Amino acid sequence: MSSGKREGDRLNVRQIAELAGVSTATVSRVYRGIGQVSPEMRERVSRAIAEHGYRPSHFGTALANRRNGTLGIVFPGLSGPYFGELIEGFDRAAIAAGVSVNILGTHALRNTAADLEAMTERVDGLAVHAGVVDEETLRRLADLVPVVVIGGDSGGSGIPDGALQVRSDHSHMRELVAHLIHDHGRTRLAFLGRPSDSPDIQSRYDNYAAALRDAGLEPAAPIHAWLAQADGVLAAPRILDLLRAGEIDGVVAANDELALGLMFALLSEGVTVGRDLALTGVDDVPMSSLVSPGLTTLARPLRDLSGIAADLLLDLIAGRPAQSAVVPSQVIRRGSCGCPS
Repeated sequence: MSSGKREGDRLNVRQIAELAGVSTATVSRVYRGIGQVSPEMRERVSRAIAEHGYRPSHFGTALANRRNGTLGIVFPGLSGPYFGELIEGFDRAAIAAGVSVNILGTHALRNTAADLEAMTERVDGLAVHAGVVDEETLRRLADLVPVVVIGGDSGGSGIPDGALQVRSDHSHMRELVAHLIHDHGRTRLAFLGRPSDSPDIQSRYDNYAAALRDAGLEPAAPIHAWLAQADGVLAAPRILDLLRAGEIDGVVAANDELALGLMFALLSEGVTVGRDLALTGVDDVPMSSLVSPGLTTLARPLRDLSGIAADLLLDLIAGRPAQSAVVPSQVIRRGSCGCPS
């Protein structure tokens, strides 16, 4: 069977698997020294590498050393406090374990799947933010290295066999919305964000809508906006029109960055946030407690979320028992919803 190799070319993991007559997952287990592989299969994979001069490459070095000493983490982008918090938590866990971190933002990549597959040759495991790649690509990555998905829905849909998930509990979004309705009398609420953008945003919207229905209110369609602070500023004219027309009295933003951008724009228009309009976010990024009024938010311990992801990866790499995890969230009440500052 031909691998399509030309003189001077380096084989990739799929070509090695083809030559040995095994799956890419088996090749990955052999060269990383994890999981159960029969002696016969281990010999076939090792022989394929040796016979085709692959030992001088990065793959051959990984086979000899069993480990790269590096974890990878993949995000849709890298800007903003949300990703900064996740990176810090992941990096702290990696430093404690004595390994390094490779960080990849996919927003500028033309061929995300190919770039991620190439990344698997440089790392021992990958933490992948939910929604970054499709299910088929995620499955292929999980064939090559241990994978932990950060975020996603509560049903674990799209998580490949053998991969793990660490996610936030968004159910307390219902508590946040119920607080606006019952404690502050805000019954004309709008959701700012695009639920279709990611499983996390969809989960927040679903819980938001459920809380409204629990109170006998019918949720309106979400007001679409991306998730950066600038997008909150851009959404302000639409929110102002709805506020002045009496159609809304509160906004539940999909994240803190959106909420903060909207807050800054509304304040510049003379709107008193917390009195004229209730406003809430999600994440509890550091700026949320520093602005005036402080931002009421659904706090998620982002550093814990990514730190647990790193720990789960290390367990998978070492062959230790590990299971998916759910990180709790909590409502933090500040002045932007109408509570005393």
